[in-house]
Amino acid sequence: MSEKATSGKDGAQLNASGRRSSTTPSNGIENRCLIALIVYIALLLDNVLLTGIVPILPDYLASLEKFQVDSYHLENGTSPSAPIIHQMSYRNEEQAQLQYMTKHPIPGKSMVNFSLLHGTTTTMSTASRPVGNKVTTDTTPTTTASNIKLKSNFHSHNNNNNSIGLASENGSIGLLLAMKALVQLIFNPIVGNVSSKCGYRLPIVVGTCFLLLSSLVFAVGESFCTLLVARAIQGVGSACIGVCGMSLVAQHYPEEERRSKVMGIILGSIALGVLIGYPFGGILYDLVGKSAPFIILSTIIFLSLGLQLLTMDLSVQPEVMAVKMETKWRPLLECKMILAIVVAIWLSTSTMAILEPCLPIWLIQYLKPNKWQLGTVFIPDSLGYFMGTNFFGGIAYRYGQVKISCICLLLVGIASTLIPSATTIAQLLLPHFALGLGIGVIDAALVPLLATFVDATLAQEEGGEASNSMSSYGTVYAIQQTSVSLAYCLAPLIGGELAQSFGFAWLMRIVGILNIIYGPILVYLYQKYDPKALREHQNAILMQASGSGTRYRQLYNSMDLE
Repeated sequence: MSEKATSGKDGAQLNASGRRSSTTPSNGIENRCLIALIVYIALLLDNVLLTGIVPILPDYLASLEKFQVDSYHLENGTSPSAPIIHQMSYRNEEQAQLQYMTKHPIPGKSMVNFSLLHGTTTTMSTASRPVGNKVTTDTTPTTTASNIKLKSNFHSHNNNNNSIGLASENGSIGLLLAMKALVQLIFNPIVGNVSSKCGYRLPIVVGTCFLLLSSLVFAVGESFCTLLVARAIQGVGSACIGVCGMSLVAQHYPEEERRSKVMGIILGSIALGVLIGYPFGGILYDLVGKSAPFIILSTIIFLSLGLQLLTMDLSVQPEVMAVKMETKWRPLLECKMILAIVVAIWLSTSTMAILEPCLPIWLIQYLKPNKWQLGTVFIPDSLGYFMGTNFFGGIAYRYGQVKISCICLLLVGIASTLIPSATTIAQLLLPHFALGLGIGVIDAALVPLLATFVDATLAQEEGGEASNSMSSYGTVYAIQQTSVSLAYCLAPLIGGELAQSFGFAWLMRIVGILNIIYGPILVYLYQKYDPKALREHQNAILMQASGSGTRYRQLYNSMDLE
């Protein structure tokens, strides 16, 4: 009799834990819609700041270098032996160098810039003549034999110095743009731990404050070190918003179908921010100056911060105070399906991360595109990602999130193998769009599924309560964000080395084959290790052992219907 009562008690605990996917937080529908809007705006502004700096950096850093060189000569009372031009600008057609810039469509992601020598260098012969006690330099073109020889020598000297300057500047830009991903990689697990103790709202506000500070530092910064600090500050803010933003949405949308739709729309803000950021930063920098886009962005971030402070309760939430929470890293890392999903997100993201540094060089070597074509070749990826996240979240839930992800991994693999086969820029449009669409649908399907598996996994841990899973969303999304940051830190480095070893075409074919192979593996792991199926099987065993299986089954079904 006592065994039957114990079994019945265990069944009741598991049934109560099973209710977490059907219960809604105390906040009303209007409040949770406002929460989703706040997270959407925060991610949008984060990605506008992420990409807005990219078209500004090459020209601005080159102008800083030129200013430092000129200041050095003025302080020492000397003049350069030749007017070496280092400044690269999109605005001046008479510059010595033409700039090639890659534009990455997806984000939370680091971007790498490549500027390559192209075309010829415009040179002017120099002749010094005395004017009073001063020496002036005349830069009018001449056609005499001696001046032609001087022009040839200057041309060679100028190219050598520019090559050294470009290599140095590319290293500086690469370090600056990669700093955000490196800092975010470090802070993702830290934010996951903190969120289990103080909730998700406060870290989002803190992350927005870091975004505001980063934008202000970008606006006033006049040195490379200052810009590097600003980029690192943004990495901290992105970790807070990326981890706690998705966790807060998962907490307020426990219904799986609704959660899938809303999270897909919110992920679409990433692609929208990338699409807005490039023209926003480039046009305002061209028309007004470096500080203009960041001052405007700081104002918008400040308004967003005010909205958060006015509408969100920043006190520690009841679901966190109810239990002395320990971060659930171990059970989540031991869940095979959570690891399988994280690997799928990492693999698909790594495909784009490898394309970022390798594709522009391959295009210049074989297709020789115009400058504007190279700058817009990644736009179809952004459009595909935007469509995939906004319109396929609900479809993925309806037809099976893992099955749809398997199909999209196949799509990503096929697109990856087709990209090196293109012979014109136009032939890249469809594979790039398919690549962005596949990655977008994978994110829209699998990111919400992580929260579902957290519920199911922790339900088996000592009859876990709903508060346990709600407080552990931060942990699982810290794992997911860490995999994305890791992809954008390692994939460009490894991909660049492998592309040099056996070529860009074979590299993309191998990456595509890996995506195609992993799709069926993901489906197999889901069928074997689905936490929801394991929980239902365990519930059925306990119900049968209790002797009152029918009564508990009716109670369990009624709770799910609610």
